[in-house]
Amino acid sequence: MTRRRGRVAIVVLDGLGIGACPDQDRYGDAGSDTLGNVARAVGGLELPYLAALGLGCCRPVAGLSCAHPTAAAGVALPRSPGKDSTTGHWELCGVVLREAFPTYPAGFPAAVIDAFASATGRGVLANKPASGTAVIEEYGARHLASGDWIVYTSADSVFQVAAHEDVVPLDALYAACRTARAQLTGAHGVSRVIARPFVGTPGSFRRTPHRRDFSLAPPAATLLDQLAAAGVPRVGVGKVDDLFAGRHITSRHTATNAEAYALIAEALGSMDEGFLFVNVIEFDQSWGHRNDVVGFHEGLQALDRALPELVGLLRPDDLMILTADHGNDPTTPSTDHSREAVPVLVVGPRVTPVALGTRAFADVGATVADYFSVTVPAGTSLLAEVAPWTMR
Repeated sequence: MTRRRGRVAIVVLDGLGIGACPDQDRYGDAGSDTLGNVARAVGGLELPYLAALGLGCCRPVAGLSCAHPTAAAGVALPRSPGKDSTTGHWELCGVVLREAFPTYPAGFPAAVIDAFASATGRGVLANKPASGTAVIEEYGARHLASGDWIVYTSADSVFQVAAHEDVVPLDALYAACRTARAQLTGAHGVSRVIARPFVGTPGSFRRTPHRRDFSLAPPAATLLDQLAAAGVPRVGVGKVDDLFAGRHITSRHTATNAEAYALIAEALGSMDEGFLFVNVIEFDQSWGHRNDVVGFHEGLQALDRALPELVGLLRPDDLMILTADHGNDPTTPSTDHSREAVPVLVVGPRVTPVALGTRAFADVGATVADYFSVTVPAGTSLLAEVAPWTMR
């Protein structure tokens, strides 16, 4: 079969969950509803463009109507165990995990910490679950004095290494994280090792945009692998390359949502064909993890203002799928990810605005695979419903 030579984008709005999924209580996330709870907290959302697309048709959201949507709208449920970015992105690209990545609610075992300290020549501070901003305030002064790493985790499967840029050069921090990545395999095969550089002085430390994620490689062929084998060009925006261990995707990283939107516009203005894969970071990193409802709401308004230009760059046969990888409800006491359903909006000049109902994460990648006439390990394509003209 000859593959289609059009363009498709998956835009992952990191952390933008849309409420309950069947096993939510098993993760301690009963009641988490990122979009719905933010809407209630601010007295209803005014997002005219997203409302016109059909965001309120995915699930009821205060302030958003569901009248004459222009996009196909529904929700997707996770099947893989866990609620982290790696798991979510892998599943969106067709790989469903059977077992969850390990987590460390009491910190990492001494053997793990000792091996890391020995290999890198520095001691370790903290070694506990913590908020990233709180842990550098708590241990930053001791780090400045000793040069020891600040190592911490969260409810997710992450080994995070924080260091002041004036104490540890970025290259040395990244090298240490690569060392940790090589050590953390098997029973301790965490989803991601994350470099968390920061600057400033005690009382005013702040993290920098130089974060790097070092993920495990996916255990099966992903959408990216299959597109590469078929010769379909792939363009990345945000941390998508890190989440797939750089396998068949390179990406320009962003510190803000605004930077991501600018790079989406640039890509859509220059790509002749292929797949655009985007992670929009701040709903998760800047607002969800910091329980910043006001920032989250302002981020939604900024997204609503940015989308008309981006959608306006789509060609007649293009598709853009807006979705998420997990929730991160800023209204709950937790500062961690939440197990949630995610919205699915399929946008394009010729999209049929059908009600998609409840689907699976993997259906998103299967739809892209179907468009380009390749296959992925899991998922059921939505293409015949949203773009029946592709079936001719």
